[in-house]
Amino acid sequence: MKILVTGAAGFIGMSTALRLLARGDQVVGVDNLNDYYEVSLKEDRLQRLASLAGFSFVKLDIADRVGIEKLFADQGFERVIHLAAQAGVRYSLQNPHAYVDSNLLGFVNILEGCRHNRVQHLVYASSSSVYGGNTRMPFSEHDSVDHPVSLYAATKKANELMAHTYSHLYRLPTTGLRFFTVYGPWGRPDMAIFLFTKAILEGRPIDVFNYGRMQRDFTYVDDIVEGVIRVLDRTATANTDYLPDEADPATSNAPYRVFNIGNHQPVPLLDFIGALEDALGKVAEKRLLPMQDGDVPATYADTALLADWLGFAPATSLKEGVGNFVAWYRDYYRL
Repeated sequence: MKILVTGAAGFIGMSTALRLLARGDQVVGVDNLNDYYEVSLKEDRLQRLASLAGFSFVKLDIADRVGIEKLFADQGFERVIHLAAQAGVRYSLQNPHAYVDSNLLGFVNILEGCRHNRVQHLVYASSSSVYGGNTRMPFSEHDSVDHPVSLYAATKKANELMAHTYSHLYRLPTTGLRFFTVYGPWGRPDMAIFLFTKAILEGRPIDVFNYGRMQRDFTYVDDIVEGVIRVLDRTATANTDYLPDEADPATSNAPYRVFNIGNHQPVPLLDFIGALEDALGKVAEKRLLPMQDGDVPATYADTALLADWLGFAPATSLKEGVGNFVAWYRDYYRL
């Protein structure tokens, strides 16, 4: 197939494009290479893709309406994996307009491109952040997600609503995947494992929020990519058993689906740090701090719907995943 991967210079985007190319798909990657974090890392990810048969790259901002219209019209994509977004909960407190431009305007442009060019299936990244103030665990797609606690979370919830509208009005099959704390080699420098590793190796203290009383459903990047591609290959369909008077958020009488994709094993933050210390062979100096605005104390994915739909659920152990990240980090930074 000919597939568009937005955010191709990103952490998950690069890994997804590699898998698609390995199985023989033609991939067009799009990214604006912004400076939210070090551009050199994004360029190195692209370099891994550039030499592979079937890959082409277009430097383009998804908020560029005319550019996106032309891209879709010229390329004739069969399916689209939309991973480009302004990421990060904490950054949304500082620069909200970046989230509006990329996550709202950009997403409309992608939906319009799919609508007008007969795209067979749109798979897009949502986030566990949509669960916001929910406290019932594990988080289920059947739960309401009407109480976001960050603008980032609100934009991801908005993406799900926008996708449903296009599925309903134009019968565009869409599937949203709520990613749970993705980590692994080639990850983002603003994420905890990257920040912790850098600080520990440099002998600096690490910031541990909520005094360490946090849990995260850490999900290894290869499991995320496996889920993305399996979902791509199974086009969203309407739920024939859907009852409008019960309004289940997980499905619809339109060709619309949304799934959690997480490891279904929440890990205390201090245990995660312990696994990282073991892999590094160094003990971290911990600076215990209060909870940050927009953050939540715990995430925990109910993955039953994904397992039923695909016969798949993430299962990479924390020890293996953290070990792989540390090995990559030492190699990449020649430590």
